[in-house]
Amino acid sequence: MVVVEGATVRPFLTEITIMILISIVCCITAIGLWLLFTLAVFALPFFAGVAAGMWSYDTGAGWLGALVVAALAAALTLGIGQFLLVFVKPFWARTAIVVAFVGPAALAGYHAVHGVVKHAMPSEGWQIAFSILGAIAIATTTVLRIAGTTAANQPRRGSVSNSPERTGSIGSTKA
Repeated sequence: MVVVEGATVRPFLTEITIMILISIVCCITAIGLWLLFTLAVFALPFFAGVAAGMWSYDTGAGWLGALVVAALAAALTLGIGQFLLVFVKPFWARTAIVVAFVGPAALAGYHAVHGVVKHAMPSEGWQIAFSILGAIAIATTTVLRIAGTTAANQPRRGSVSNSPERTGSIGSTKA
């Protein structure tokens, strides 16, 4: 082995390379968390679609038929849920509909967080604690998203209609 004096050793991982790698990991984590919180609302339609797709595949519909049935079941579940939230008035019924959407979202959140923390911490008790906190956070976000969607679809109380009779336009005979 020949040693040359004055040769500089250039490390493979410099400070800039490490910062770039950390930035990439942080961006991927942020996108993953955003997707988790955004798509949690669709956990119930997803579960319904998967169940319907598996049933149709087991009954002989094939891959294409199973995908079509799954997509239709998921869309129908989401559409019926939104329709009911807009037109059902009793508070207990609306709460039951929201709970039907929040339950699968919390379950998906628990398992998503548990899948991450089981690689990060050895204590099983802390894994479960953080998984429960993640499920609570995702369930809360889902409730707020559903409540925001419902509030946006309903007319405001005390709003004045813009009908021609109110405004006095379009051929009205008001003086």
